[in-house]
Amino acid sequence: MQTFLDDVVSDLVSKKLDLSSLTIVLPNQRAGVFLKKSLGKTIQSPTFLPKILSIEKFIESISNFKYADKIDLNFQFYDVYKKCTPPEQTEPIENVLSWSPTLIQDFSNIDNYLIRPENIFDYLKEIKELNHWSKNLEKSKNVSEYLQFWRRLKTYYFEFKQVLSQMGKGYPGMVYKEAAQEITHYSDSLTPGISHIFVGFNALNPAEEQIIQHLLIEGKALVYWDIDSHYLDNQWHDAGHFIREYKDNWNYYNFHDFKFVTTQYTSEKSIRATGTPNNVGQVKYTGNLIQKLRDKNESLDDTAIVLGDEELLLPLLNSLPSNVGPINVTMGLKLEYTPLADLFSLLFKIHKKQSKEFYYKDVLNLINHPFLRYYFRSESSSTDISTLINQNNVIYLSLNWLNEKAPEYSEQLRYLFEPWENVQTALTNCQRIILAIKEHLDSNRQRHKLTLEYLFRFHVLFNKLKLYTEKYSGFTNISSLAIVYRSLLKQESLDFQGEPLQGLQIMGMLETRLLDFKNVIILSVNEGVLPGGKTDNSFIPFDVKRENKLPTYMEMDAIFTYHFHRLIQRAKNVDLIYNSEPDALQGGEKSRFIAQIEYDGFHDIIHQTTAVATPPYSKGIKTIPKTDSLLEKLKAIAANGFSPSSLTNYIRNPIDFYLEKVLEINDFDKVEETVAHNTLGTVIHNVLEILYTPFINKKLSEDGLKEMLVKVPRLVKNSFEREYQGGNLNQGKNLIVFEVCKRYITNYIEKEISLVKFGNEVIILGLEKRIKTQLPLPELDFPVFLKGTIDRLDVYNGTKRIIDYKTGNVNSSDLTICDWEDLNTDYKRYSKCFQILSYAYLLNSHEPIERIEGGIISLKNLQDNPFMKFGIKESTRSRSQDNDITPDTLKSFQTQLKKLILEIFNPELDFIEKEVN
Repeated sequence: MQTFLDDVVSDLVSKKLDLSSLTIVLPNQRAGVFLKKSLGKTIQSPTFLPKILSIEKFIESISNFKYADKIDLNFQFYDVYKKCTPPEQTEPIENVLSWSPTLIQDFSNIDNYLIRPENIFDYLKEIKELNHWSKNLEKSKNVSEYLQFWRRLKTYYFEFKQVLSQMGKGYPGMVYKEAAQEITHYSDSLTPGISHIFVGFNALNPAEEQIIQHLLIEGKALVYWDIDSHYLDNQWHDAGHFIREYKDNWNYYNFHDFKFVTTQYTSEKSIRATGTPNNVGQVKYTGNLIQKLRDKNESLDDTAIVLGDEELLLPLLNSLPSNVGPINVTMGLKLEYTPLADLFSLLFKIHKKQSKEFYYKDVLNLINHPFLRYYFRSESSSTDISTLINQNNVIYLSLNWLNEKAPEYSEQLRYLFEPWENVQTALTNCQRIILAIKEHLDSNRQRHKLTLEYLFRFHVLFNKLKLYTEKYSGFTNISSLAIVYRSLLKQESLDFQGEPLQGLQIMGMLETRLLDFKNVIILSVNEGVLPGGKTDNSFIPFDVKRENKLPTYMEMDAIFTYHFHRLIQRAKNVDLIYNSEPDALQGGEKSRFIAQIEYDGFHDIIHQTTAVATPPYSKGIKTIPKTDSLLEKLKAIAANGFSPSSLTNYIRNPIDFYLEKVLEINDFDKVEETVAHNTLGTVIHNVLEILYTPFINKKLSEDGLKEMLVKVPRLVKNSFEREYQGGNLNQGKNLIVFEVCKRYITNYIEKEISLVKFGNEVIILGLEKRIKTQLPLPELDFPVFLKGTIDRLDVYNGTKRIIDYKTGNVNSSDLTICDWEDLNTDYKRYSKCFQILSYAYLLNSHEPIERIEGGIISLKNLQDNPFMKFGIKESTRSRSQDNDITPDTLKSFQTQLKKLILEIFNPELDFIEKEVN
């Protein structure tokens, strides 16, 4: 295809200019490679290439100043700030570094646009004075210091420029302004005739305009614009906003032709706008588009993928088909998007607090980080720090604790958790970690080639940090170091190596300047991304910028509008992909650029929505056949004894029973930041056992119960310390749980006092009574045992009772049985009945009973008589129930229990999953 650069080269050749004597200035250095390609296609005879420069390099060559390093600029500014600010009002370096880049950018814009700084700073000062005007002549200290800051902005500006000029350096605007002032001298040094060619520019700042116009008028330059008549001639179209002004207002064009104006935008194109949910959907769909091109055996040399959101680079690279061929990534991978950036962010996060104790999640995140996981795995050691933390329930832990529990990892732990007493310690430890990771990755360099590349970039980054800390004062703490680290991180990127003229091109929107492709795929074509929205990080208000013709978000919108339309100007196939997932910040609404194309009326856009194809998932019903080995495992469980809870677990869902009892898969043992429900239950059971043990085989008395009340706080505290190791009970939800626990026990004892006080007789027979018995099952040729622990066994007014404590809500209806056949099938309705009957059955096997009551005491919803009794009703409609557990009751229960056990051991009946509500 014929590109814009091809047209430029053809026109230059037709003018018979000496190419070797020309300086061609481009918007970026990247386009120079493609310009050389066009020169190679057009020029047939041997010749020397022209000098090809980016606009930044060209400006620097004219100016008396060199570009200063961005980070250096911020430190130089801090020195100026300290010099010009009263000591009592001086902020620490970490605070200043958080806003100085914005202020320096404002300084740069003021100079780029050749504005008298007094016009801005005096105006700003007066605005702030008016905003804080008051009848009260005396202003508060904060307001006074605030206004003084705005008055000092002009001083900062001039002092900063003076310091930089003495060094022969400057921020970009300062370099540009100097170049604009030196253009006459530079032009006079040139030989007569055309010597400079400016190609493909759009939004020029006044300094650039002044330089280019001077060379044009002097007859020493040519300018080639890349513009289409559609948006050049339409005064309302933002894509032509800047170039339209140059064409109308530059005196040069009163006497010279304007090149180039094309009509290619309206040529036939295939344009599709595709909405797909989330960013992953966008990159996956893009991978499918590239695969379709490969299936047609099309070369990808004329195909470009343009990322509106640069964070999509890594996901995109992982989503491209394996047969994609050569790939050229021009935008660079920002280090802040790499996995290693997260590691050092974690380190800075925990050490900024300057605490000797670390939050356990931060510790786990570090030692389990992908780059450090191997660091804490040793064939000679079975110690697992994650397990130690979970088992000991440690929420805040120290380096000493870690060394004591895992001494074999003391060196690694020291690098990570040794207090960063100063910035040098911090940098040394970070560099040690980098070297340790490198040593591990070196064992398989080919596999970890990309990882080693950005690991090296982090090595360079921390070397820079070390130089800055040695060169500049002000690094008093880790917070200031962290701010500089983040500033550096945002600027550092990993540049990919590739052949720029071959294969698929992946780039950002600004990298597309001057480049043309047949197939264009643009991602994140959403409002807030393309264009970027109304964000304007600046000290200068919008109205002040408009008054002084400084750039605002409106100009940025026009810039991106031009780049977007210019990119599809010569393309034949265009795919515009946007995130269709509703999102308050940047998703859900497709870009106005799509609506603009439709409004233009030249192209019919195919609208479609799609989602990434995922394999169909059917949950299905899990079925586990009872193999011989599984049945042997069940026999071992039976010999040890089935508990009532394990049998009710089977009734609830046989698969849960299989996972817990057969495979012995239990819930993950993790740190309890908030006291878990089962921990609360254990504490209550422990305390009640201690309190009531002295009364076994004795009558409860009012005085004895009142003595218990005094002991409750201490016993609860001691029990929590045993069961909730490492937990903090002094604040937050844990304090509430602690108080609730005391209240549950206190309320229960007070209920007991009330019962005894009104003449009821209570005698404790046993607490936490463990019983095991063999079940009579002649159908099986192996023993089967039932075991359980009865929370409390007592006699109430002559009636023997089995009591089970519960900390949750229990209703009396949960303890009533109407149909014995439902006992083994309806978990939700009869699980508590099953447990009570199991305890009665166990007790009867050791102490035959004629009549006994069983039931539950719910500590959460205590009633006047807290004991809720098990009962049997003839039907659900019957109001009367029999609360006695008799031999006949136990015989009926044994029948159902036998059915359940035989079902569990029936080799013909698989374990089949139930849907649990």
